[in-house]
Amino acid sequence: MARTRLSSPMRRLLLRMFGFVVLSSICGVLVAAYLVPQLALAGTTVTRSLTYFNSLPSELAVEPPAQTTKMLTADGKTIATFFAENRVQIPLREMSPYIKDAVVAIEDSRFYGHGGIDPLGLLRALTTNITEGERQGASTITQQYVTNVANEARISAGREEQVILSGQKNIGDKLREMRLAIELEKKFTKERILEGYLNIVFFNRNAYGIEAAAQYYYSIPASKLNLPQAALLAGLVNSPSAYDPVTSPENAIQRRNQVLGAMLEQGKITQKEHDDAVVADVGLKIRPSNQGCAAAVMAPYFCGYVAQLILNNPAYGAAIEAREQKLRRGGLTITTTLDSRLQAAAQAQVNATAGANPTKWGASLVTIQPGTGKILAMAQNTVFLPQKGKFDTQLNFNVDSKDANGNDLNGVGGFQPGSTMKPFTFAQWLHEGNKITQVVDASRREYPLGFNWRSSCGKILGAYSSTQRRAGLEASEDLQNNSGEFYRSMPADYGLYNSINTATFAEAAQLDFCGIQKMVDAVGIHSGLDGSRTNMHQLGNILGGTAVAPLHMANAFATFAADGRYCEPFAILRVNDIAKRTLPAQTPSCKATVDREVARGVNSVLQDVMKKGSGVHIKPKIKSGMPIAAKTGTNNSNGATWVVGYTTGLATASFFGDTMEGQKRPGRNLTINGKRYDRIDGYMLAGPQWSTYMNKVAGLYPTKAFPKPPASMIGK
Repeated sequence: MARTRLSSPMRRLLLRMFGFVVLSSICGVLVAAYLVPQLALAGTTVTRSLTYFNSLPSELAVEPPAQTTKMLTADGKTIATFFAENRVQIPLREMSPYIKDAVVAIEDSRFYGHGGIDPLGLLRALTTNITEGERQGASTITQQYVTNVANEARISAGREEQVILSGQKNIGDKLREMRLAIELEKKFTKERILEGYLNIVFFNRNAYGIEAAAQYYYSIPASKLNLPQAALLAGLVNSPSAYDPVTSPENAIQRRNQVLGAMLEQGKITQKEHDDAVVADVGLKIRPSNQGCAAAVMAPYFCGYVAQLILNNPAYGAAIEAREQKLRRGGLTITTTLDSRLQAAAQAQVNATAGANPTKWGASLVTIQPGTGKILAMAQNTVFLPQKGKFDTQLNFNVDSKDANGNDLNGVGGFQPGSTMKPFTFAQWLHEGNKITQVVDASRREYPLGFNWRSSCGKILGAYSSTQRRAGLEASEDLQNNSGEFYRSMPADYGLYNSINTATFAEAAQLDFCGIQKMVDAVGIHSGLDGSRTNMHQLGNILGGTAVAPLHMANAFATFAADGRYCEPFAILRVNDIAKRTLPAQTPSCKATVDREVARGVNSVLQDVMKKGSGVHIKPKIKSGMPIAAKTGTNNSNGATWVVGYTTGLATASFFGDTMEGQKRPGRNLTINGKRYDRIDGYMLAGPQWSTYMNKVAGLYPTKAFPKPPASMIGK
């Protein structure tokens, strides 16, 4: 007997009828569970269904959703924001009443009357889905909130692949959602649920929650949204891509007007309000919400340094992934030590020093507050991301490559400090009882292998002897000074402020190198590449042969400025979470490491550097009468040039030189800002950079005269 084949329309009709019967049964179970959960219903199938429904999870952990982290200067200015989801949580009272009414009107008109699920809406959606073949969700605001909270929890736990979108829900997902919605309504007020929903809901990839959406689309807080603005944003929730007013303005207006119609129908607005709103222009005022240090408002490299300090700190999570989550999802407020006034001046000055710089020579400034260790400014003449005609790098010129534990700091790792290392040998000279003006024999240029150095703790490495070098031995050429006139006897202070190499070695020849080592350690000097001790038993390091980061050079001189009190440099004043709880930050760590009289002796000599020494050509224009001390420095290749100088209130390291990988380019035959240089020295570019910057900012911090060293230290 031949089968009778049904036409396609007939098959679809029968399938819909069958589905209607099945889904109506399920709907009946849900309505019964919602309306009369204690009622003993007849029928085994319904009873089992109710048993299954009541066995579903009823607890939902409602944790604060991911929120934006803010990094601030000490004076409250924004440096940068960090987020996985751009969100700022606000209470319901800080939201425009229009947005509350608009969302309820279009998303869940019976929100204030149901207990988590809307039976009437559910029945209507089921009927439409089956009889007309359309797809309607019928999810209440409470159900949507449940889904968003669950998805946020999955994302926070690193289970993004388990996120369930509305179009992906199966019957089991919907049942769980409904069960949780019913229980949530028993725990929370309607206002609490609406507040949570408006803070968590997705508007676009740049805006999660109503505050971020209002700021992104209209550059105003959510409290200031007017009726047409609120209606447009409420309409976005259903389909953020389809109703995006930037890419689909006609769709957005049509949807907005649909929301306004619903508000009018439900008595939330008057006819006049409706009529005025439907003819209103979209009126967007987009405020981009780029995040991270690449989009920092200021100080992107300082921002990167602070971010690395957080990411390297186990207090913010056992693993790096947890710390990353904390930074980008935790809604932290990170208040730093940066002074926005100094930072603006420093950035302007490094930009002015280097100018158009196609050959990519680097300029940097970093400032420390003596006596506290606070990092007040950190700038360099580069951009974080590639820009046409600009020198771009993501490496920080001012900081170490790694911290003491081997964690990355994203720094270049320092530069050879040259003669800015000489004050530490001079400090040990004074510490061992020698005098400031005591005469040394600076005529000696040869320190061969086998020279009778003093060291109570190690072996001296290296030699300066042209004779031995010609004989094939491991020795450098004889010591050189900048001028032939300085190979003679001279007072020790004269040798320092004129930066005479042979004078510094004449002092070292009379000292215990272990003492020089202790002095360098005491002021925090170390290798910028791996954090190891700068080995002062290596003769080349007496004249600055090992890379040191500008941050730590500035801080070493800050120790002299603070009367011998060393403070670890720090960048984070405090960190608060979204609940205003205080999290671990950095605290000042200071101790006296250099004898006060020794520090005062060094200060007295370094004040002469710019008056009559190696920095005399800088001609600093610091405010009249303000005491300053400084030291110039240049490495052998002229590829690293410095001025490190200070008042009693600020210590700043100014650098200009080769910052490219390997740092092998000699600083010779250069054209910078249209000026030709046969060779560069510390006083030429780093010097004016330091002077102009300090002239602008030194008066912002209390400055007083340097205390004088004891008279007994000055004698010959």
